[in-house]
Amino acid sequence: MDVQQPTAPTPPLTLGIDLGGSKILTAVVDSHGTVQAHDRCSTPAEAGKQAVLKAIFRSVERTMTQAGLAAADLSAVGVGVPGPSNPQTGILFSSPNLPGWRDVPIRDIIAREIGLKAFLINDANAAAVAEFHYGAGRGACCFIYITVSTGIGGGFIIDGKVFSGARGMAAEIGHMTIEADNGPPCNCGNTGCWEALASGTALADEARRRLQQGAQSTMLTYADGELDKVTARVVQLAAQAGDPLADQLLLRTSHYLGTGFANLINVINPDVMAIGGGLAKIGDRLLKPAYAVAKKRAFASAYAAVRFAAAELEGNSGVIGAAAHALQEIR
Repeated sequence: MDVQQPTAPTPPLTLGIDLGGSKILTAVVDSHGTVQAHDRCSTPAEAGKQAVLKAIFRSVERTMTQAGLAAADLSAVGVGVPGPSNPQTGILFSSPNLPGWRDVPIRDIIAREIGLKAFLINDANAAAVAEFHYGAGRGACCFIYITVSTGIGGGFIIDGKVFSGARGMAAEIGHMTIEADNGPPCNCGNTGCWEALASGTALADEARRRLQQGAQSTMLTYADGELDKVTARVVQLAAQAGDPLADQLLLRTSHYLGTGFANLINVINPDVMAIGGGLAKIGDRLLKPAYAVAKKRAFASAYAAVRFAAAELEGNSGVIGAAAHALQEIR
């Protein structure tokens, strides 16, 4: 008589939704952080809230079809959102990249439409969750994830749990005040924020300002001679070719990055700090001087405890983290 061997149980599957100002990414993710199916589409942000919600639901449908699954096959859905939000109430308060979105109960809207229990998380916190469980933060006790890109965002994982604060607005690290008196304006309405000094946008803005003032540089040759085409990438290319001004601008950005790193090290005392995002891809030319500034400004014992690491999951971290957050919440 043949004895049928028991099949291994299928790992729980959750649906992740990563809502951004320019793209929507949805994915079915298992408990090992492996993406089983995914869909990516543009966010029709300018068309308004209802158009964005329809785009989310169409993306979910395509993902479920690709995976060959129904809602009943999934455990829950996690939704990562850009901007201040409250994970307890499921409300997205606002988002600078989603015009007209104010106090939107997005968790409940998605739960009702899909027919699954839903959980809300800030997109940077979602990326932190993914890196902690499946990426650069594995094994950490106190973990900080930082993304340095168009803006600066991040998340804290302390003793295995996201630290989200009293109303879900903790870890808005891009809006730490770095230059209180003479700092540039930030999109948040404040001045001198970390994001306004050390992001890719800040680097490009400062480069254009210097060029407009008549500074000598080869940067425009990398921008088709047009000032408005000067980007952080242009600054990087010019610095690599030996342009003194571009090199100076990168060092300036490193200085402000390192100052922010030092503040976080002194406040949180992490054992791992993972750095991701488009600007961070410049690598050692940007980050090594930043680490040196952090070493100079942070408490020596706290700095000695931290290990800097490159983020591993990057583009998928938000959607994987949203799914992982939902799985954590239902366990």
